[in-house]
Amino acid sequence: MTDATAPKGDDTRADAPARNQWWDVWDQFKTHKGAMFGAAFFIIVILAVYLGPYFWTIDPTYIDIRARNSGPTLAHPFGTDQLGRDMLARMMAGGQTSISVGLTAMALALILGTLVGVLAGYFKRIDGLLMRTTDLFLALPLLPLLLVMVMLFRQPLSASFGPETGIFILIVVAIGITSWMPTARIVRGDVLALKEREFVLAARSIGTRPGKMILRHILPNVMSPIMVSATLGIATAIITESALSFLGLGFPPDFPTWGRLLFDATDFMQQHPERVMWPGLAISLTVLSVNYMGDGLRDALDPRIRGL
Repeated sequence: MTDATAPKGDDTRADAPARNQWWDVWDQFKTHKGAMFGAAFFIIVILAVYLGPYFWTIDPTYIDIRARNSGPTLAHPFGTDQLGRDMLARMMAGGQTSISVGLTAMALALILGTLVGVLAGYFKRIDGLLMRTTDLFLALPLLPLLLVMVMLFRQPLSASFGPETGIFILIVVAIGITSWMPTARIVRGDVLALKEREFVLAARSIGTRPGKMILRHILPNVMSPIMVSATLGIATAIITESALSFLGLGFPPDFPTWGRLLFDATDFMQQHPERVMWPGLAISLTVLSVNYMGDGLRDALDPRIRGL
């Protein structure tokens, strides 16, 4: 006769649900100090540029000629520009534009790169055509191509959607369609390897359609390189937009971005070096934090490292 109150040993542990693999990814990500610092700094930047205007209510376009070219004060912690506009307000407005361009262009590049990579890796008949197209885009000089696109489509898009929305669409599309190629090559390589895995062969043997196969079995298993490419794509898009704005080919002068603020400050660099320092630091530190996040994600999503 057994005691009903006797302990059941490890039965409760055996019945416990399996641990989600994303918790393992998070545990590995937390061990990367640079990635944690980068993620914390990037979150702080996003909160500062999107929520900061609710607390610092000065209009970034407000002109106060009497306060022009002033240094940091209590009224203007980052000083003012040549028209007396508050640099802190313009830094927050410029950050909204630069980060929005980075996120949107990254999303477009990821969609194009993932689509091309999956199709090239899964369908052998179009692999050669898609990869040669990818090689062609990789061979094109990026900056001259962007300059040509801006010069050709700037006026039509500005006339159709307005100067701000039109330039935003142009910059996002130009960066997106010129930065999808690395993602496509990485995804294609992973898809080629996944095609020979047992679970894919088993799904194919029971007559699973290609579309369902890609959505259910292929895409979930290539999320790791896609997520790493996403972080690196944000940094690339921010730098590219800043370069175009610095050359004076980005957004209008009254629509601030970090690159445009850097361009406007070059004429006053000797008299007011802090005006170059603020947008330069914002671009550099934001890109550095995103790169650290990418390094941490790459290590956390690597199963060879994640168990150590």
